[in-house]
Amino acid sequence: MNFKLLTCFSFGIFVLAMQPVSAQIKTANDPVYQNMDQSVKPGDNFFEYANGGWIKKNPIPAAYSSWGIGNVVGEDLRDRLKKINEDAEKANATKGTNTQKIGDFYFSGIDTVTIEKLGINAIKAPLDRINQIKTKQDVLDVAAYLNTVGVRSFVGLGVGQDAKNSVKMMLHLRQAGIGLPNRDYYFKTDARTTKIRNDYAQMHLPTMLKLSGLTDPAVANAVFSIEKSLADSSRTLVALRDQYKNYNKMPVAKLNLLTPHINWTNLFQKMGIEKADTVIVGQPEYYVELDKALQQYPVADWKAYLRWKLVSSYASMLSKDFENENFRFSGTVLSGRKEQLPRWKRVLDNEGGLMGELLGQLFVKEYFPASSKKRYEDMVEAIRTSYREHIAKLDWMSPETKQKALLKLNTINPKVGFPDKWKDFSNLQISRVSYAQNVMNGRHWQYLENIHKLGKPVDHTEWNMTPQTYNANYSPSN
Repeated sequence: MNFKLLTCFSFGIFVLAMQPVSAQIKTANDPVYQNMDQSVKPGDNFFEYANGGWIKKNPIPAAYSSWGIGNVVGEDLRDRLKKINEDAEKANATKGTNTQKIGDFYFSGIDTVTIEKLGINAIKAPLDRINQIKTKQDVLDVAAYLNTVGVRSFVGLGVGQDAKNSVKMMLHLRQAGIGLPNRDYYFKTDARTTKIRNDYAQMHLPTMLKLSGLTDPAVANAVFSIEKSLADSSRTLVALRDQYKNYNKMPVAKLNLLTPHINWTNLFQKMGIEKADTVIVGQPEYYVELDKALQQYPVADWKAYLRWKLVSSYASMLSKDFENENFRFSGTVLSGRKEQLPRWKRVLDNEGGLMGELLGQLFVKEYFPASSKKRYEDMVEAIRTSYREHIAKLDWMSPETKQKALLKLNTINPKVGFPDKWKDFSNLQISRVSYAQNVMNGRHWQYLENIHKLGKPVDHTEWNMTPQTYNANYSPSN
């Protein structure tokens, strides 16, 4: 079990322990006290002592693999977002407005009649491209296209800050291509991993491919073989932590030499990237192996592989047969969840991931006005002022160190509540016709928004979370 409880629970126990008995009696109605388990000795199990009462009152729901205070807050937020979506759905809003896009996306997601009627035809356009593959170059071209609609096949590509020159936005390549969470799932021999791998290779892959129209069991074996070969050249989670070894900047011309059967200049152009002369490759050995695998496996196997990646990526937006099998493996076998979230919650989560800032504009209008934002911005500045005063009085810090501390303090760019400048979603097309198509449009919008950052200055005003997200963080680069 994983319980993400607020650390304040445990801290509160220390406070209680230091109080006299009379004061402790007065705290009996305090939430911290009520969520303790007094039957447990703190010396035996302090976690249970501090949090046991809360855990007993809050069993993990069947649709979750963990539960904590954050989930409780998240459920309240979901209820508010549901109301915003239901109101937008009924609003008959002008086409192109935020309200129209939110309302139509939500409608398409809960319109199970249309979803069942469309079935796999909801992703007919990319399927047709896969079916038309005849050569290895076609395999590369279609994989490039799939990346632009959110299907991560064997190329892991994105634009992000240069870790060694944080004012620049660079093109990054990283290992990809596998369907299990990481390379260890393909090779470890412990009971749990073996069970998951066998289910994936012997049941999940064959079932999903059969639903997509490929009934030959040998096809699933070929797809798994491709993934295993790519996993073999992928780095472990531990190896991926080494920031230096996973930073390999090189000219695109050098990358072309590493992979003689992949013309990266051409491939990048197929993906809408025109001005890429340098790339940061996280794991070069992966792409060397990919180049070999493209020659080793026949075109038919690669067609099946790309079909699998497409269907897997969009399964939760397709008819029940796809969605149920996707949840059986990803939700239950991998994550231990006993049942799916209600459909409206799944749609809201999808919506938040695709166009959360657009939804956020409606959210702050309803629940977090500019006056509230100003109040908390003032509080942040008051904290900053207090830090300045404390730093000035420190006797253990040298003048030079104080100067650097104040420079960092003054440079911090606080982001409170919601952005001052919203992202532009005017080019995002959303309708009530097809849920999968709406998701595809949203993913394509996200892809274009990301690659258009290449070669441009870092936008320090950009937010990395939505206004309706229950979270806070510090980003050293933005």
